[in-house]
Amino acid sequence: MMAQVNPTGGILDIISKDSFDKLQSIMYIKQVEKGSYLFWEGDSAEKLYFIISGRVRTTKTTDSGRSLTMYLHQEGDLFGQLDPFQDSVHTFSAEVTESGKIGIIQRKDLEVLLWQHGDLAVEFMKWMGLMHRLTQTKFRDLMMFGKTGALCSLLIRLSNSYGVLKEDHIFVDLKINNSEMADMIGATRESVNRMLSDLRKEDVVEYKDGHILIKDLTYLRDVCQCESCPKEICRM
Repeated sequence: MMAQVNPTGGILDIISKDSFDKLQSIMYIKQVEKGSYLFWEGDSAEKLYFIISGRVRTTKTTDSGRSLTMYLHQEGDLFGQLDPFQDSVHTFSAEVTESGKIGIIQRKDLEVLLWQHGDLAVEFMKWMGLMHRLTQTKFRDLMMFGKTGALCSLLIRLSNSYGVLKEDHIFVDLKINNSEMADMIGATRESVNRMLSDLRKEDVVEYKDGHILIKDLTYLRDVCQCESCPKEICRM
């Protein structure tokens, strides 16, 4: 069944509407339920996934068995570790965190399109390059500026992906707890509690009904030495 969707943002921040229409022509739609998995780490990577509705979290398992959250995908996002014209496996697992509909693109169908349309091939390469940069910047944040820097970067990414401007502050329109944030930066819940407490004392952030309110974005940028990456990269 062909997907009939008109996304705003997401993949259309990266590729043209014409290129997306070509991808849409080879999609089929699958209904997915919260708690199910689209793929597991180590599975053959033969598909791309486009979120029509719902949310998906991708995770990476460490040698110690801990699960780290790498990305939070939402409506309009195209994702998947697909390498055209060669076999590969997934290095992440993808869990559905909010029920919805997913458009699925088979590798064999994508390869035909890329052969037929040079403009699509160029834009697809651009998308792949941006996804690699996104991964690189996430690992940079985790390794270069300590846990406080990683948390500040996470808060900036949350503001770019889910932020709503309210009275000169940024309201993160996604409920997220300290344990979930800890899984995103490779820290313990206790250390995240402590770092957030310090940020509240500095009047940088505030909690409201389970949501984060960012009051001083400049402070967060200074701590993690923000490089002012475009929002297509500085996102969840």
